[in-house]
Amino acid sequence: MERVYNFSPGPACLPLPVLEKAAKEMTLYGKTGMSVMELSHRSKAFLEIIQVAEKNLRSLMDIPENYKVLFLQGGASSQFAMVPLNLFKNRKADFVKTGQWAKKAIEQAKAYGSANVVASSEDKIFSYIPVLDPSEFSPDADYFHITLNNTIYGTRFTLLPDVSAPLVADASSIILSQAIDVSKFGVIYAGAQKNFGPSGLCAVVIREDLIGKALPETPIMFNYKTHADEGSLYNTPPTYSIYIANLVFEWLKDQGGVAGIQKVNEEKAALLYGFLDGSSLFKGTAEVKDRSIMNVPFVTGSEETDESFIKEATAAGLVNLKGHRTVGGMRASIYNAMPIEGVQRLVEFMKEYEAKALRGKAQS
Repeated sequence: MERVYNFSPGPACLPLPVLEKAAKEMTLYGKTGMSVMELSHRSKAFLEIIQVAEKNLRSLMDIPENYKVLFLQGGASSQFAMVPLNLFKNRKADFVKTGQWAKKAIEQAKAYGSANVVASSEDKIFSYIPVLDPSEFSPDADYFHITLNNTIYGTRFTLLPDVSAPLVADASSIILSQAIDVSKFGVIYAGAQKNFGPSGLCAVVIREDLIGKALPETPIMFNYKTHADEGSLYNTPPTYSIYIANLVFEWLKDQGGVAGIQKVNEEKAALLYGFLDGSSLFKGTAEVKDRSIMNVPFVTGSEETDESFIKEATAAGLVNLKGHRTVGGMRASIYNAMPIEGVQRLVEFMKEYEAKALRGKAQS
């Protein structure tokens, strides 16, 4: 069986060269005589892996020296609790509610203090990024939280809010896909399974002055200082996921870094949106000005037609296109590892399906 084009929102496709190298090294890594999965996290071989991974991520994202890079377990969802536990002083934070993950971050913060929602796009099923009114910001907020890219709804922040509190961002579905000025943030966190590795790993980039001020009730494992002091080796980290992440970082460097892959991502998105904007059957659901270049939800307006399209697309090797239940229809996640050929094939198939649907309608 041939490999399919996997449009899953996560766990998502990985670059084929990464998978092939991992397969080659599966049973024997370097001169260790064993698999990476068998390496002690205290071994010289793994210490080199994690240190090179950090170096590569710092280089790709141009991370300033006064920021720590942490490789943690628990995915991005653990950060919904870790951020307030570590950053709360006045026990108050501001949030922009732009989707399901923002809602979860808000609810978790409420367990430790107050969460002020300064703006929301829930009124239109999160299909846009709301305009922010600075008068709604809390003058004593400990941080200001945004979800940079909304995986489910296909929207992204194209302009960062101008805030005095540390800006905190969930960057899970946009990290390493486009340039991000790290210096504008207090904390950036991202689950690996969308754009740089397998599930189970989360990268946290945090400004050093925000470390070491956790609330008294913070568990040791949820204290950023615990992991910063130990180089992400306080306990056994997700060793194999870190190894794969570093292979992805190396692959990204070969693509011309973030600038190189951003150009490709913009080409992929333009190709897909260009077709959607001219289609008489398919329609994108996100407002044009806020469209994501990573996640593209679209519908036909008929649940029956949506289901038919997904079934036929799957048979054609275009898989995991079913949209989230809150939006319906379809969603194509076109992360870094999705080759432009995959998007071209999807657009070709959509054109074929549309032509067939129109012929059927004309004959009925």
